[in-house]
Amino acid sequence: MLSMGNSYAGQLKTTRFEEVLHNSIEASLRSNNLVPRPIFSQLYLEAEQQLSSLEAGSRGDNEEEEEEEEEEEGSESSSPPVSYQVKPPPEGCCTTDGFCQAGKDLRLVSISNEHIEVPSGFLLVGAKSPNLPDHLLVCAVDKRFLPDDNGRNALLGFSGNCVGCGKKGFCYFTEFSNHINLKLTTQPKKQKHLKYYLVRNAQGALTKGSVICWKGSSFRGRQSSTSTCSSTLFQLPESSGLSGSTSSEPLPPANPSAPAGTQQTAAAVDHIPSTAAFSPAVYNGKESPKQQLMKNNLSALTRPSVLGTLTNSGPPKKRHKGWSPESPSSTETWNLQLNPQASNRIKNDGGSLSSLPHSALVGPASSPMVGSGEPVSVPDNLLKICKAKPVIFKGHGNFPYLCGNINDVIVSPLLYTCYRNSQSLSRAYEQYGASTIQPISEEMQLLLTVYYLVQLAADQVPLIEDLEQIFMRSWRESHLSEIRQYQQAVPQAFPQVPSPITPVTSAQLPWLAGLAASSCNDSVHIIECSYSLAEGLSEMFKLLVEGKLIKTNYVVIICASRNRAIDSCIVITGKYQARVLSESMLSPSDYQKEVNYQLVTGKVETLGSFFSTLCPEGDIDLLLEKFYQENQGHISSSLSASVNKPTAVNAAGTAVCTSYEIERHQIRPFQLAVAQKLLSHICSIADSSTQNLDLGSFEKIDFLICVPPSEVTYQQTLFHLWHSGILLELGLEKEHLTKQRVEQYVMKLDAEAQIKFKIFLQNSMQNPHTLFVLIHDHAHWDLMSAMHSLYPQTELPSGLVDRLLNCREVKEAPNIVTLHVTSFPYALQTQHTHISPYNEIHWPSSYSNGVDLYHENKKYFGLSEFIESTLSGHSIPLLRYDSSFEAMVMALGKRFPRLHSAVIRTFVLIQHYSAAMMAVCGLSQMKNYTSVETLEITQNLINSSRQCPSGHGLMVVLRIPCIPLAAVAYERLYNVRERLALEDNFEIILGNPNSGITIGKHFVEQLKIWQKIEDVDWRPQTYLELEGLPCILIFSGMDPQGESLPRSLRYCDLRLINSSSLVRTSLEQELGLAAYFVSSEIHTEKAVVNDVLESDPEKLSSTDNEDEEIVTEGSTSEKRSPMKRERSRSHDSASSSLSSKASTVCTESSPPQALSNSTEETTNNYERQKQKVDKGAQTTISKHLPPVTEQLDMKQNIKSTQVSITSSSSPPFSSSSSSSAPTHNSFILQTSQCSMTKASKQPPIVFLPKLVYDIITSTDSSGLPKSSSLLPYHSVMWASSFRPLMSKMMTCTEQSLYYRQWTVPKPIHMDYNNRSEGRMDTFHPRRLLLSGPPQIGKTGAYLQFLSILSRMLIRLTEVDVYDEEEININIKEEESDQYYHQPGDMWPDLESFKKMPFDYTIHDPKYEDASLICSKLQTINSEDKSKGRRQEDMYTCRQTTRMRLSKYAAYNTYHHCEQCHQYMGFNPRYQIYESTLHAFAFSYSMLGEEIQLHFIIPKSKEHHFVFSQPGRQLESMRLPLVTDKSEDYIKSPTFTPTTGRHEHGLFNLYHAMDGASHLHVLVVKEYEMAIYKKYWPNHIMLVLPSIFNSAGVGAAHFLIKELSYHNLELERNRQEELGIKPQDIWPFIVISDDSCVMWNAVEVDCSGDRKSDYTWTERNVSLKQILQHIEATPNVTHYALIGMRKWSSKTSSAEIKEPFSCCHVHDFIMLNVDLTQNVQYNQNRFTCDDVDFNLRVHSAGLLICRFNHFNVMKKQIAVGGQRSFHIKSKVSDTPVSISPAQYICAPDSKHTFLAAPAQLLLEKYLQYHSHRFFPLSLKNYSHPVLSVDCYLNLGPQIAVCYVSSRPHSLNISSSGLTFSGLLLYLCDSFVVASFLKKFHFLKGATLCVICQDRNSLRQTVVRLELEDEWQFRLRDEFQTANAKEDRPLFFLTGRHI
Repeated sequence: MLSMGNSYAGQLKTTRFEEVLHNSIEASLRSNNLVPRPIFSQLYLEAEQQLSSLEAGSRGDNEEEEEEEEEEEGSESSSPPVSYQVKPPPEGCCTTDGFCQAGKDLRLVSISNEHIEVPSGFLLVGAKSPNLPDHLLVCAVDKRFLPDDNGRNALLGFSGNCVGCGKKGFCYFTEFSNHINLKLTTQPKKQKHLKYYLVRNAQGALTKGSVICWKGSSFRGRQSSTSTCSSTLFQLPESSGLSGSTSSEPLPPANPSAPAGTQQTAAAVDHIPSTAAFSPAVYNGKESPKQQLMKNNLSALTRPSVLGTLTNSGPPKKRHKGWSPESPSSTETWNLQLNPQASNRIKNDGGSLSSLPHSALVGPASSPMVGSGEPVSVPDNLLKICKAKPVIFKGHGNFPYLCGNINDVIVSPLLYTCYRNSQSLSRAYEQYGASTIQPISEEMQLLLTVYYLVQLAADQVPLIEDLEQIFMRSWRESHLSEIRQYQQAVPQAFPQVPSPITPVTSAQLPWLAGLAASSCNDSVHIIECSYSLAEGLSEMFKLLVEGKLIKTNYVVIICASRNRAIDSCIVITGKYQARVLSESMLSPSDYQKEVNYQLVTGKVETLGSFFSTLCPEGDIDLLLEKFYQENQGHISSSLSASVNKPTAVNAAGTAVCTSYEIERHQIRPFQLAVAQKLLSHICSIADSSTQNLDLGSFEKIDFLICVPPSEVTYQQTLFHLWHSGILLELGLEKEHLTKQRVEQYVMKLDAEAQIKFKIFLQNSMQNPHTLFVLIHDHAHWDLMSAMHSLYPQTELPSGLVDRLLNCREVKEAPNIVTLHVTSFPYALQTQHTHISPYNEIHWPSSYSNGVDLYHENKKYFGLSEFIESTLSGHSIPLLRYDSSFEAMVMALGKRFPRLHSAVIRTFVLIQHYSAAMMAVCGLSQMKNYTSVETLEITQNLINSSRQCPSGHGLMVVLRIPCIPLAAVAYERLYNVRERLALEDNFEIILGNPNSGITIGKHFVEQLKIWQKIEDVDWRPQTYLELEGLPCILIFSGMDPQGESLPRSLRYCDLRLINSSSLVRTSLEQELGLAAYFVSSEIHTEKAVVNDVLESDPEKLSSTDNEDEEIVTEGSTSEKRSPMKRERSRSHDSASSSLSSKASTVCTESSPPQALSNSTEETTNNYERQKQKVDKGAQTTISKHLPPVTEQLDMKQNIKSTQVSITSSSSPPFSSSSSSSAPTHNSFILQTSQCSMTKASKQPPIVFLPKLVYDIITSTDSSGLPKSSSLLPYHSVMWASSFRPLMSKMMTCTEQSLYYRQWTVPKPIHMDYNNRSEGRMDTFHPRRLLLSGPPQIGKTGAYLQFLSILSRMLIRLTEVDVYDEEEININIKEEESDQYYHQPGDMWPDLESFKKMPFDYTIHDPKYEDASLICSKLQTINSEDKSKGRRQEDMYTCRQTTRMRLSKYAAYNTYHHCEQCHQYMGFNPRYQIYESTLHAFAFSYSMLGEEIQLHFIIPKSKEHHFVFSQPGRQLESMRLPLVTDKSEDYIKSPTFTPTTGRHEHGLFNLYHAMDGASHLHVLVVKEYEMAIYKKYWPNHIMLVLPSIFNSAGVGAAHFLIKELSYHNLELERNRQEELGIKPQDIWPFIVISDDSCVMWNAVEVDCSGDRKSDYTWTERNVSLKQILQHIEATPNVTHYALIGMRKWSSKTSSAEIKEPFSCCHVHDFIMLNVDLTQNVQYNQNRFTCDDVDFNLRVHSAGLLICRFNHFNVMKKQIAVGGQRSFHIKSKVSDTPVSISPAQYICAPDSKHTFLAAPAQLLLEKYLQYHSHRFFPLSLKNYSHPVLSVDCYLNLGPQIAVCYVSSRPHSLNISSSGLTFSGLLLYLCDSFVVASFLKKFHFLKGATLCVICQDRNSLRQTVVRLELEDEWQFRLRDEFQTANAKEDRPLFFLTGRHI
């Protein structure tokens, strides 16, 4: 016999579960297939992973000990164990499993009948081998090393013998395990592998005995705090005789095998008592001690403890801290209900059985109920006799016909479906080949059901989800070994077939069921019948009628015979359970019909007459009438005094409460974060390659918000929309907004919705450039399929959402984005959902790892916070139930069985409220007819308005879902209020979803005063506007529809919610009504309050006690008396703050002296108190302040005054009260007296039905509230019973994936038909889901989203372009008055242009900090140019302007539109653009080697190139002819060098070129090739050789030009063969920056009278127009360089008066590669290479022309380009800022070397520190530095003069110039000594010679005879700070002699 495990043996280990869940989620996110591998198949089918145990663990014969977990791991690690290396066995020995190394058989089956020698002191034990799960190996072990009965006292170590070969004396278990060939993969341990004692049975055969009890695993009885069963279930008394009983047939163990590599606890079905338990067992021939047997007896019969269904009250493992025996986590009960919806699982049609009328469920027509055999007659008057309709759940097999009084019973297929689903559990494993794995047997199912029912408490209702979990676990664990074996055997050819499991036989079943039920005090009764269920049912009816089943809640009828399958059914006879279950089978509409029917037919009158008999003084109505007559004369009593005559508190005599505010629209940090998340999701849809949303094509936003058909919700949304200002912000409406205009944007989903929606659709079609956002708020409401809503015409049109939002127009419109917003997204997260998991946005949690992510001044109280408040250690629980109310309802339920419990509950509650009102008004005898809770609510409500000088009060929400019942309640309460003369004290409001709010005139006037409203016709339209109004709001409607409640809400009475229909969404949305924001800036106040309260124990019983409590941040202040603190653990609110107060309710007797009814005296009291404080006389507050303005007619309850400290963070509304008080830290006794203020500082108190309370506050094994494991929504169903529990650690995303995997919509759900084979197609690309807790601010978040989306769209259509004036304009040319062209000339005249002088001065503003270039022609203005900026700051400081993108702009990778899909190569309809890589080599003498370039050419661009025919070798790039003319063609190839801008570079020229054909080549570095190719798959790439990876832009320009010239030669040769002259080939290329965004043309109008008069306009034009214009220039091939101006908003007329200039050109140039053949770009340059090139082109006598009527706009791009060069130290990787002064050093010094090209260091050094080399040149503009053959930037304070050493070059005349310095940079052989001697230098002028190495430095000095005129010193030699391998540059400086 095995022994039961510790009661706490298996707390569910979630770590492994979470890991698998996480992996599953990740896999599903990554994969295209939406249905990932089931989590549990991963969790339980992975070899060598530990099994998570069930809640109540026991050890079984296929389990491993927990040592493995605790010793090896010591933590809940989920990593697999370290593999264990087995020593190789000695050669020649036997290694067969089951045999020892000597070759002898050790298997128990083989040697059980052999005689085995057992030495004294040794025992035979069975060892388990992981490779033979079905066998035990026999070993002899010294018993000193085995544990005693308590699992203790085993010696460490091991001593054993081999029974096969007889070898003795094994001292190590490792050695022994090797000998017997265990072949372990983990460290051998005796605790893990020695499993069972072996005993001889009566026949003398050796058999498996009890489990070896390592580490105290004997069964401990569990105390169940809620179960009615005895404390240790099924523990048999010794006298039961079972230990000696002889069972006619032995019961073999159900699951004899499991691999040793698995740790398993608490299987549900593993073990049935083996024969050893029933016959005198012999231990190795010795009698076993009796207590040994008793210890082990009947483990199988204690099975319920194994199911996880028992309360798990043992202490947790040592690693769990803070366990308290009373905590809810340790008293877990299964107290849920059956879910009616599950019946739909068998049927695919929409009509659920549960929604049919009762009679239909019974008759033979209802399909799963088809009867068989003889009929059973239902007795007459059954309902009358039993006081409840029994509910019969069909179980297994055939069910008989019922006849007779069938209206008095209900038959349900629910259990039948559950059993059938559980039979198919094993299908999940068929993919592993485990086809022989048996499903859970019918007998076992029934036995488990009995176990489950037995441990349900008297007030609990069975829940189908619980049973499913039990079946699943039971099945899973009993088949673990086979599952694992199959998994491990997959690679093998012939896996071993496991031995079949021995099931519970049908003969044993009734006996075992009876045994199980024997301990439960008759709550479960078993009826066994031999022929058919009919006889059992007849007997059950007979027992019912005879009254013998009064204590019985469940009758289990079993018909079991050996030769056929069992028949069974379960009858619910408990009145409470039967009522709840039968009512749960009504659909919501049937529920309303039933209640309506009972009200209309007058059935409820019996209830009314019953109530009137309760009151000893006669009918309540008579009492009320009497009270009314007596008090009519002096109504103006204290009750309404404070309302009618407001208390005066200041000199002016007006009463003011300073705490009033209605929250207007303000955006909280959370809402902003969510809006930004929404925006980023929209952007990611737009950025994805699917082209589903082209944000770039939209110019503005429009929207429509759909809300449920609740008038209040509609008005509330209008209110938010109005105050958000969003309509004005989006430009949808102008100022002076009217309500009618706002209503255009909100649509109620009612009958008129279709008209509004049609307009919306028409607008979306007419405005393709507007993005329409369709917001579906409260999106879980009405998910009916439009197909199914056609036949049952209810009052409200259902299926509207499906009809409108899912219509084809919305789905296909490319400019409509649908956003579903809901607090309960589960119904939209099914297997067929339209919403991609990527498009879900969940409200962020406020804390992450304890860090407050968003600093908010309010704390949100939602479901989890409410539940938390019920845990011990917290202050007053916010969730409560009312036990006296529940008891009365239960009693009346038995008395009136035909009335629906909703009717009974409503009538009882109305009675309670009526009695409570009367008690508060002085009829003290009535307090016995109400509950303490209702009295508390009523008392606080009535007294609230008197505690505030302005009459502010509390709101009580009374939730009555059924509209007819709500109307009854309203009438009754209204009537009672009138009779008690309370009509001015508080209002009663009937909140009906279909109509607006109606309140009395008196209260409207009050609200208008409080809210300072002048409008005569104003009426409150939302509940939010009832802020501060003392009222009972009767909230009706089957579901709340998104209505928000004001902050003065104090009590949320949900005692009447429909608790029988248990669906997660329904429960959570009811509780969502109470969700609340509490101001969290009140800690100071809290401290004072609690201090006052704690000090005076007498005051602790005050009625208003908990009003003082502030429950922010999980306040832990306990302030109940010890007696109450003790009782509060049950959370029965009857034991909370009111238990001792019933006697203190106001009566007519006079109040104590401390409290006066006189308003004047109270006021004086208040005044006096205030003066004291004002004078500052009192710095601390006395512990016993007299009550202020509080007229609670109480006896001993003098309430301690609550005090608030006004701090700097207090709201600006407390003006009048703080005006007269000292400002620093004075105490104000004002706002704290207002009940509304107190209410707004603490969440409301929620009263729930007991059933719901238990579900919400109890947790399942995963640690989540039970409610979260319920079916999520009534129109979805579980995909399988075989599903894991949700985990407490699940994020919202993981929860969504859980529901997406495990739920499917029913046919009535609108997503039902959303299925297709290619799973991904089912998601709609423009649909998003925003989910967040109720009342948290989702409306504000999505309105904010619209705002930032609109701003982004505007931003997307705009661009920041550089807007800077040209520089150096003041340096005039001498002949500046001469103009060579007319302002209106379109092209330059070649002859005139040749006469134009070249303007050496740089005018481009980006060179503001570059050296000025001097020429003889210029008059140098010696102004200080030192205001130049550092190069690093250039990009951040440069001036930009935001411009609207034109239709001719160039775009980056983020732009998508229909037109350029094909151009970009992303369109999925086209082939994926293939590219080919082509090498292109040419030799270049200057580099001294062949240059190898690579082209990447997409297939679509191959027509631009010529390939050799046989080998497809790239030969050349096609060039057009000079004479070609075509409108649709650009002749010049465009080259764009780029680095670091694969995303941001403007390479999409499709729109800029206006669709014209053009050749565009991106020039990229080799290491960036792949990323550019990914982003621009359809662009031609020219890849630079790897030696240029760290080169600057000069290298790219150099290679572009050389390649183009080489290509020109090739094309000339190729086309010459075709008869074309070489000079006819087009010689131009365009070199463009990657930031050119738009191009403009200036149009000059010269139609004025005088020639000099002209006007000009600038307009945006396409690049095509500009290039075609330039290409058409007469004699264009005579120009070497053609460029255009850079755009500036400050362009003056003078600049464009001359249409063409001969000057520097930058950024966007047309280069004639033919003319410039001998002028090269400097491939080493990083900066100013274009200036350098321009100067050399000019000096070569070539023409440079700038078209002044064209300009280019350059976009500011913050990444890439020059900024991609970072100069850092070569030694350390840590980024240290290195100043330019450190860029050079002395040769051979210990200076830190830098990881940067030498040329870059040189250029940067000269830019910032050239004054060190040229001290005389600083700001000496008339004596520039002479720079030979190059232009280097020496910084803005030094001027340079460029000269070329080439023969015949154009140079300025230097005759009159004296230079202050000479710069020789890498000079070539053209520079000779005689050339330098022509120039004159100042005395002391300096020279700088720069060479590649020290050797060439010396040679240059000698060759140029420099020592003749210049003096050198050894210390004047420098080098760039490069290591030798980086080839530093060397320089030598000298002084002129």
